[in-house]
Amino acid sequence: MKHLSARRIIGFCVVGASLAVRSVAAQQLGGRTVFPFLDLPPSAHLAALGGMSVSDRNDDPTMLYGNPALLNADMDGRLALSYVAYLADIKQSTAAYVFNTEKAGRFGVGITYLNYGSFESYDPAGNSLGTFGVNEYTVGVSDSYTKGKFTFGATTKLAVSSIAGSRSLAGVADAGIVYKHPTADFTAGLAVKNAGYQFSPYPGTERGRLPLDVQIGATVKPEHMPLRFSLTAHHLQQWDIQYLDPNARGTLDASGNEKKATKSFGDNLARHLTVSAALILGKGFQLRAGYNHLQRRELRLDNTSGSAGLAFGVMLKISTFQIDYTHATLQAAGSSEYFTISRNFNSLFKKKE
Repeated sequence: MKHLSARRIIGFCVVGASLAVRSVAAQQLGGRTVFPFLDLPPSAHLAALGGMSVSDRNDDPTMLYGNPALLNADMDGRLALSYVAYLADIKQSTAAYVFNTEKAGRFGVGITYLNYGSFESYDPAGNSLGTFGVNEYTVGVSDSYTKGKFTFGATTKLAVSSIAGSRSLAGVADAGIVYKHPTADFTAGLAVKNAGYQFSPYPGTERGRLPLDVQIGATVKPEHMPLRFSLTAHHLQQWDIQYLDPNARGTLDASGNEKKATKSFGDNLARHLTVSAALILGKGFQLRAGYNHLQRRELRLDNTSGSAGLAFGVMLKISTFQIDYTHATLQAAGSSEYFTISRNFNSLFKKKE
C-alpha cells in the first residue's frame, strides 16, 4: 500500500502543478482573485511565523495549512482547535485532526469557517429588509508519503463563499515537499498553494482566479542555541508584487515640484519574504515573533505603519494540552488575536485501556 500512497501523492502534485501553470500568467495581487480568505493563517502558530511557513516541522496539526508535506508522525492522534478574532465582528474557527491507518497511510482533515457577522439589507427605496449573513469555509483532506529524507504531501479542499443565500464554490489543491536533515535540526520546504478552479461564481459575476501562491522556505535551529529561525519566500510565481497608488500625493523637492514614489528592487524583494524566530525555553514553553513585509507595506496607513506586519506569540504546555496564543497586527488601526488548543487523543485512549 505504500506504493499506492506514493502514486496518489504524485497524482496530486501533477494536478496541482498543472492548475498552477494555467493560473501563473495572469495571477495578480491586490483584490484580483476570488476566495482571498484562503491566504489567512488559521492558527496561532502560523500567525506567529509571519502568516505562513512551508518548513516548520512540528506536532501541530494546523501546520497542514502551511504545507501539506509537514504532515508527520508526531501529529498522529492530535486534534487542534483554533479561534481568531479579527476586527469588528469577523471571527474565524478552525479544526484540524491527523490520524494514521495501517493500510491507507497517514491523513489529515481540516475545516475552517470564517464569519463576517450580520449586515442590514435595504431595497432601492431605502426600506429595511432585515439582516443577512456573510461567511466562507473550506473542508479539506491531506495525505503524505515519506521516502528517506523527503516527505511529499497534498491537500484537496472544497471552498464555499456565501452572501445572503447566494453561494460560490471552488475546488482547491495544495501540494508540497519537505526535506528534513537526518542529523541537524534543519528542514526546507516547497509548496504550491491555492491552485484550483471556481466551479460556480456568484450570480451576475464572472469566474475568477484563486489566490495562487508558490512558496519556498527553510527552518533551522543552531546547535546549542535555544532559537529556531524560519525564512519563507512567497508569491514566487510573480516577481513584481509592488503596488503604488497612482492617486497618492508625492513629496515636493526644493523647486516645489512634486516627486512621485517609484518602485524599487529592494522593497519588491522584501515583499516576497517573511521571517520569524522562536525562543525555546524548554519542551513546554516558547516565545515567537514574526514579520511579514508585504503585509506591512500594503496595510499601512498614509501617515504611519505602526506595528503592521508584526506578530508575537507564546506556546505553553499544561499537562496534556498545548495552548498557543498570538497577537498579530494587521495594520496600524487594529490587530487580531489567535488562540489554538491541541491535545493527543491517542494517549487519552491508551490511558483508558
